[in-house]
Amino acid sequence: MYCIEQCCLYKLLIINFWHAGMIMACKKPNLHPMFRNHLKIALRHLWKHRTYTGINLAGLVIGLAACWIILLHVGDELSYDRFHEKGDNIYRVVNAASWEGGQLNLATSSVPQGPALQNNFPEVVAQTRIVPEGGGSLLSAGNKSVEPGEALLADSNIFQVFTFPFIAGDPVTALKAPNSIVLTKSLAAKLFTDPAAALGKSVTWNGDKEVDLVTGVMEDVPHNAHFHFTALRTLPKDFTSKWDNFGIYTYLLLQPGADAEKISNKSQAFYDQYMKGDMGDAVNFKMSLQPLRSIHLNSHLDYELGANGNKRSVYIFATVAILILLIACINYMNISTARSSVRVKEVGVRKTLGSVQGQVAGMFLVESVILTLLAAFLAAMVTTLALPLFNKMAGKSLSLWQYGVGYTLLLLLVFSIAAGFLAGSYPAIFMSRFKTINALKGRQGNKTGNAAFRKILVSFQFVVAIILIAVSIVTWLQMQYVSKKDLGFAKDQIVSFHLNDMRMRERIPAIKEELKKNPYIESVSAASNPIGNNNIGSNGFKAEKDGKFESGSLIAQTFYADAEFMPAMGVQLVEGSNFDPGSPGEKYTAILVNETMVKELGLKDPVGKRLQYQADTIRERRIIGVMKDFHIYSLQHKIAPMVIMLPIFTSWEDNLYVRLNKAHIAEGMRHIEKVYAAFEKTYPLEMHFLDENFSHQYFAEQTQSKVFLLFTFLAIFIACLGLFGLAAFTAEQRTKEIGVRKVLGASVASITGMLSKDFLKLVLIAAVMAIPIAWWSMQVWLRDFAYRISLSWWMFAAAGLLAIVITLATVGYHAMRAALANPSRSLRAD
Repeated sequence: MYCIEQCCLYKLLIINFWHAGMIMACKKPNLHPMFRNHLKIALRHLWKHRTYTGINLAGLVIGLAACWIILLHVGDELSYDRFHEKGDNIYRVVNAASWEGGQLNLATSSVPQGPALQNNFPEVVAQTRIVPEGGGSLLSAGNKSVEPGEALLADSNIFQVFTFPFIAGDPVTALKAPNSIVLTKSLAAKLFTDPAAALGKSVTWNGDKEVDLVTGVMEDVPHNAHFHFTALRTLPKDFTSKWDNFGIYTYLLLQPGADAEKISNKSQAFYDQYMKGDMGDAVNFKMSLQPLRSIHLNSHLDYELGANGNKRSVYIFATVAILILLIACINYMNISTARSSVRVKEVGVRKTLGSVQGQVAGMFLVESVILTLLAAFLAAMVTTLALPLFNKMAGKSLSLWQYGVGYTLLLLLVFSIAAGFLAGSYPAIFMSRFKTINALKGRQGNKTGNAAFRKILVSFQFVVAIILIAVSIVTWLQMQYVSKKDLGFAKDQIVSFHLNDMRMRERIPAIKEELKKNPYIESVSAASNPIGNNNIGSNGFKAEKDGKFESGSLIAQTFYADAEFMPAMGVQLVEGSNFDPGSPGEKYTAILVNETMVKELGLKDPVGKRLQYQADTIRERRIIGVMKDFHIYSLQHKIAPMVIMLPIFTSWEDNLYVRLNKAHIAEGMRHIEKVYAAFEKTYPLEMHFLDENFSHQYFAEQTQSKVFLLFTFLAIFIACLGLFGLAAFTAEQRTKEIGVRKVLGASVASITGMLSKDFLKLVLIAAVMAIPIAWWSMQVWLRDFAYRISLSWWMFAAAGLLAIVITLATVGYHAMRAALANPSRSLRAD
C-alpha cells in the first residue's frame, strides 16, 4: 500500500511539474528577471524537442538512480561499528605467530591477554572480552522454548566499552552477578509478551540444566556491527586457559589520543614476559591493536566473528557509481553539442540584442540543471521501486531515507545541481563562444575541435562499458568454476545436520541403523564438524624420521570422524587402509593423513610412521593410511595438510553425514526427517547439502558478480541511449546527402556502413584501451582464489565484440531507416 501511495504521489507531481515550472517562470516577479527568462526559455526548448529531452532524461534518471543505490550500499559498508560512542578509541587485540612449519593469523587472543595488557599499559582504560557459546542450545521461559541464535559470554564491563542502548535494566550492573543474562529485544519478545516484562524473570537452558536471571533487555544489535548476538551471559570467573590457547576475543578501550601503535610495538617484550613459557623460543610473535571501525572492511583473519566486507569491493562499487553517472552526463554533453547547429542562430540573435557570453552560458546551464533536477525527482521514484530487488540480490536492508529525509533531500539537491553543472558545462561554454556574425549566418566556428571532443567522450563511455562487460564475463566464469569444480567427494549427494542434544549423540549407532533401513540412503557417518564452513580446527604435528621426531611442527587441519566417513564421502585412499570398525583401540593410536600432509612432511613411506601432537598432554599416533586430497575449505584456500582421527568421546560426534541415492534425493530426505523426529523431540532438524555450505563461502563474490552484471547492463543501456540520440541527429543532418547518394545508385548496405563506421571506429579504439585495464583488474581479483580459471584472450575479445554488436544494433536502426527512406523526400528536406 505504501509503494502504491508513493507511486500515485510521484505521478501527480510529475503531471504538475511542467505547469508549475511555467507558472514560476512567467507569473511571479520574485525571481531575478534574467533567471526567470532563462527558466522560461529552457522549459519551452525542452518541451519542443521532446525526443532528445526524453533520451537525455532517461539516461540521467537511470544514472542517478544507479549511482544513488550504489552509494547507499557503499555508505552502509562504511558505517560499520560507527554507532559506538567510544568507537574511535576501541581496538581489538589480534595475534600473529610463525615458526618453522607453520603460522597463525588470528582474530582471537588468549584469556589472560586482556587483563595483562590493562595492567601493563596505562593507556588502556578498560579491557573487555567475549566468546561465542556455540550452537545447539535451547532457551526456555515458562512453556516457551526457542533457539536463541548467537549467544555470547562477556565480561561485565562490556556496556562501558560498547554502546548498546537498554530498554530495561542498568547496563552498568547487568552482568555483575553470576548467572546473569541480557536479552535483545527480539529474543525477549519471543519468550515474553512484552520485552520489558522479561526483566527479573528466570530463563533456563537445555531443559533446566542451567538457570539465568534476566538482568537487562537491550535493543537489537544494529546490522552494521562486525559481531552480532541475541543474548549476553556473564563470563565465568574460572574461565581461564593457558597463554597459547587463543580462544577469546579481546577489546581495549584506550585513552583519547593514545597511540595504539606504541603498544603493538612492545609485543615482543610482552611475549617474552608472559607467553614465552607456554609457546617456546622458536616462535616469531606479533600482537597488534586493530581499530574497531576498520575491522569490517580490512580484517580477514582466521576465526573472525562474522563475514566481513572488502575495502577493495567498496572502492570498485563507488567507482562504478561515478562512471555510470559520468556516462549519463556525457550523453547530455554529446547530444547538446551535436545539436549546436540547431541553436546557433538563437545564440547570434541573443548576442546581437546585448547578451554577453556569461548570460548565454547561464541560459544553457539553467536548462541542464532543470533537466537534472527533474531527473533526480524521477530517480527517487525509480530508486524506491528498485531497492527491494537490490536488497534481495545483495543481502542488504537499505532504505531510501535511511540517513533522514531532510539530509537525503539536501544531499540529493546539491548532488543533482552539481551533476547538472557537470553535464551542461561544456555545451554552455562551447555554444556561448559562437561569434555573433558567424552565428547569425548559421556557422558554428571550429567544428573539428567540437567533433574530436565528442569522439573522446563516446570512446570513454565504451571504455567503461567494455571493462564492465569483461569483468562480468570473468567473474561469472569463476563462479561457475568454483560451483562445478570436483572437490574430491560427492558434494551434491551428501546432507549434514547437527545433533544438539548430548543424549542423542550417545544414540548414534541406533540412529545410523534406522537411517540405513531406507534403500535410498547409501551411507551414514558421524563427524566433529560440517565441512565447507571454513571453521575446522588445527594442531601442530611433528613427524617421525629415522626413529626420531623432528623439532619443527607442521600445522594441519584436524578433523574427527568415524570409520564410515571416507566411504560416505567417496574419498579415495592412495595407500594404506581406513579405520577398522572392529578395532576400538584405534581411536587412541591411528591417524589418516592427506597427500598434502605427506608432501609437506617429506615422508617417502608414510604408512607406519608416527606423528606427535600436543593436546592435554603430548600424544602420538601412527599413520595407517594416506587419503587422496579433497577440499574441506572453500576454493579461496589451498588444500592444506589435514589429518583425520577417530572421535574419543561421543560428544565429539555432533554432526551426521548422510549420503543419498542421487536418483531419490527427496525420498531419502523424508526418511531422515522421520528418523530424526523419532529420536529428537526438542530441537528442530536443519539439514544442509555440503555444496550449499561451500556455496555460502562465495556469497560476497556471487553478490559482486550479480551487482556487476546489473550495473554493466545499465551502463551499456545509458551509453546506447546516447548513441541512439547521436545516430538520430547524424542521420537527420545528412538527410540530403543520403538522398543524393541513393539517386546516384548507392546501396542500402553502403549507406548503412557510411553512417555506422565512425561509431564503430570509436568502439574499436575503446576496446584497445579497455582490454589491458580489464585484464589487469581481473588478474588482481582472481588472486583471492587459490583455485581459479586461467584468463584467456577470448574473454576480453568477447567483451569487445559484444560492444560492437550493441553499437551496430543501436546505430544500425537509424542508419537503416535513413537508407531505406524515399530519396525524393530526403532531397526536399530542409
